[in-house]
Amino acid sequence: MVLTPAEPPRTRTRRLVIGWPAGLCLAVVLVAANTLGAIAVTVLALWLVPIGPPLPVDPASVKLLNVLVVIGYVFVAIPVSVLLGGLSFRLSGDDPERERRLVLRGPLRLVTVQAVFWLIATVLFGLLNASYSWRLGVAVAETVLTVGITTGALSYLVAERILRPAAARVLAGDPPRQRHGGVLGRWVVFWVLGTAVPVTGLMSAALGAVIFDDVPASTLALAVLAGGAGSLLAGFVITVGAARAVADPVASVRRAMACVEQGDLDVSVPVYDGTELGGLQAGFNTMAAGLRERERIRELFARQVGRDVARATTAEREVRLGGEVRPVAVLFVDLVGSTALAGRRPPTEVVALLNRFFAIVVEAVEQAGGWINKFEGDAALAVFGAPTAHRDPAGAALAAGRRLAERLAADLPEATAGIGISAGDALAGYVGDIRRFEYTVIGDPVNEAARLTELAKSVPGGMLAAHSAVRLAAPDESRRWVLGDSVLLRGRDNPTRLATALPGAASADDPVGTSVDSIVAP
Repeated sequence: MVLTPAEPPRTRTRRLVIGWPAGLCLAVVLVAANTLGAIAVTVLALWLVPIGPPLPVDPASVKLLNVLVVIGYVFVAIPVSVLLGGLSFRLSGDDPERERRLVLRGPLRLVTVQAVFWLIATVLFGLLNASYSWRLGVAVAETVLTVGITTGALSYLVAERILRPAAARVLAGDPPRQRHGGVLGRWVVFWVLGTAVPVTGLMSAALGAVIFDDVPASTLALAVLAGGAGSLLAGFVITVGAARAVADPVASVRRAMACVEQGDLDVSVPVYDGTELGGLQAGFNTMAAGLRERERIRELFARQVGRDVARATTAEREVRLGGEVRPVAVLFVDLVGSTALAGRRPPTEVVALLNRFFAIVVEAVEQAGGWINKFEGDAALAVFGAPTAHRDPAGAALAAGRRLAERLAADLPEATAGIGISAGDALAGYVGDIRRFEYTVIGDPVNEAARLTELAKSVPGGMLAAHSAVRLAAPDESRRWVLGDSVLLRGRDNPTRLATALPGAASADDPVGTSVDSIVAP
């Protein structure tokens, strides 16, 4: 048997789960609230509460004794309650679930600690004053209990607000689980604490005065006025605090929704409430994340099929296979010698060259209002007039071809390309199966442009257009082209009359060349 030394016990550090700034702020608020509560109790119980028949001893000595006991009790109870409340926020080790409970239930634990000391004060001062008069003891005990309940309600609201950052931290990424009561239960509880309890205290004082008939009317009136004013103030503060506890999460969601309406989807709201309001905050964050994901997919979709097709597709409730015949223009561009290039250069260099080539193609086509229908290896097919209508699709395709030829010669001199342009009626729509389809253009202009591209690779300038495209273009563009011979393209039955761009037409500012009338003349 091999004996191994026992492992030393692991040290588990204790830490404050709310941070020192929040802890210090809580301590200051609790000390201030309970001190004000003690002052309110002293004023109400010793100078304003009706005490019934005269006391057997000097009232001044009773008041002095109560004041001294209040001071002593405050100096002991408040520091101890604050210390115990702080200790309730200390956590050993790393337990996220326990830390979550400590933070979310923190206000309730703080109020519970205070409630214990207020209950002790209720019994202590009730018995102390009952030794002189049981009526006085009951009145003082009721006053201490009422003020203690009100103080606890205010402390809860303030503590909950101070702990919002900590609550948002522990609830991040984990939606809150519904606590009992929810918003409705919260409102009922704060109504009871802020309104029902003080009013019940006033009613009790009035009832005692009526039953025993030993309190002067002026004393009772003064007590009711003072108690009523205090009740109104406490009720107002508690109601505002409770309303803010409900309004703040709603306001945060509303502000975030305004950002979403303006197009800012990178927005989220802190989740710091454990009721339905926290669920509302978490729900908004989930919705915003879904919108961001939807926008990302839409952007990827637009890059795949083109923004016009993506916009048209997402606007339709149901995509139907098939299409419609519409006037379009087609530009086909293909690199020359890409197969040999792939054999001489590493794949990374070939891909980099293709990306530069396609970047120039996409820019030239989109500037002219066209749409890249597809990339086929080292070739690209651009369409003008579908899926969105164009007032001059043939002219736009011809202008794009001229700019493209100029850009390729200037920015990509190490490669050459053939460009073919045609125009006419074609079928534009969705082709494939309902499970997998694409928007495309099918018809004679597409085939003619592809054949012209093959022929264009062997002519100076590397660009040819069909007579049909020049004939259909607007005069400003058509006069930049000149007609040539007719040829019978591969796979076609009828000859195609060729057209080439006039020298310098790609960068000319003014229309140059023959008029459209001379172009279409026999």
